[in-house]
Amino acid sequence: MTIADLWFDPKCPWAWIASRWLLEVEQLRDVEVRFHVLSLSALNEGREGLEEWYREWLDTGWGPARVAKAVELKYGPDEVRDLYTALGTRIHLKKEPLCRGLYAAALAEVSLPENFADAAESEDLDDALRAGNEAGLGPIGEDLGTPAIHVSTPDGRRTAFFGPVVTPAPRGEAAGKLWDGILLVAGTEGFYELKRARTSGPVVG
Repeated sequence: MTIADLWFDPKCPWAWIASRWLLEVEQLRDVEVRFHVLSLSALNEGREGLEEWYREWLDTGWGPARVAKAVELKYGPDEVRDLYTALGTRIHLKKEPLCRGLYAAALAEVSLPENFADAAESEDLDDALRAGNEAGLGPIGEDLGTPAIHVSTPDGRRTAFFGPVVTPAPRGEAAGKLWDGILLVAGTEGFYELKRARTSGPVVG
């Protein structure tokens, strides 16, 4: 079975869309998706020249990333997968404000102890977040971000890339075709970039 490891920031709408696409791909291709936490707040820590709106966005991103990382360290990717869906549904679909109540409700939904919500206000896991960033971005370049995907195929081939940045999440066979195409180009030696200007914002629903 092909393994797709996704590094996500819980607040990033593009990562959320990519994750929903990958879950669709699981139903269509022989693929297993594993989830790992990446913190854009940690990645951009101390970086100068950021726009004020993005700095404010990053300042509120520590909490959900810390909560997800606490669960990842304790239980591993399987529990993070379910928690991400619970968090992301509240953050991206329901537009709930980021607070302890949101984290506690998401944890309770997936039968995890609500005291993991305490991690949102603690810096104790920030080094673990930075290490997770290195693991996710090391093979693709740390000037990138999330979604970051590493693919391992049964024949031993490995590839990693940033993206896809796509909206809305493709469904049905369109999701499978996008997967096939991405693997094709990402597996081409020397291929680095294919890009065009965005004409719409993220459609998360």
